[in-house]
Amino acid sequence: MEKLSHQIEKLENEMIEKIADNVHTFGVSKTVGRVFGIISMRKEPMTLEQLSEAMGMSKMRMSQVVREMIELNIAEKVFVKGVRKDLIQVDDDYYQTFIALFTANWRKTISKSRLHEHHLHQQLLKLQEEVHLSEETEEQINILLKEIKRSLDYYNWIIRLVEFFETGEIFKHVPKVED
Repeated sequence: MEKLSHQIEKLENEMIEKIADNVHTFGVSKTVGRVFGIISMRKEPMTLEQLSEAMGMSKMRMSQVVREMIELNIAEKVFVKGVRKDLIQVDDDYYQTFIALFTANWRKTISKSRLHEHHLHQQLLKLQEEVHLSEETEEQINILLKEIKRSLDYYNWIIRLVEFFETGEIFKHVPKVED
């Protein structure tokens, strides 16, 4: 019986590692993926102490991991009557987890890129104000301004794609597979 229990635990650990790998594909650390996997496999909220013990890491580090998970919108703190400690829960809807990770990654990337494009745009406009620009220089600036416009249009398309996922509109076109 102990051998069977050990085999089941080993298979559960393999599933947790697979979940960690899947989460990692979105640019999230494997540690976050493992914690997500542990809570998912347990099917109930867990305290920081329980998670720290399961992962073999300090409560301080576990607190950082949980904070990151909450920021990524793949975990939340929940209240359970009679329990005085914070409990961490994950959504067992893999589709929502995918959407949360996918959209968080893209929103962060687009935000950085838009700031960079805005900065470049301002620099080019400042250069255009120079009094004696050659025709060639003016042409180069205009080409760069057009390229920035193309980039911003692309970023806006990505934001619309992100919203397509976040609103659930995606499921009208690519339905979930239900049990």
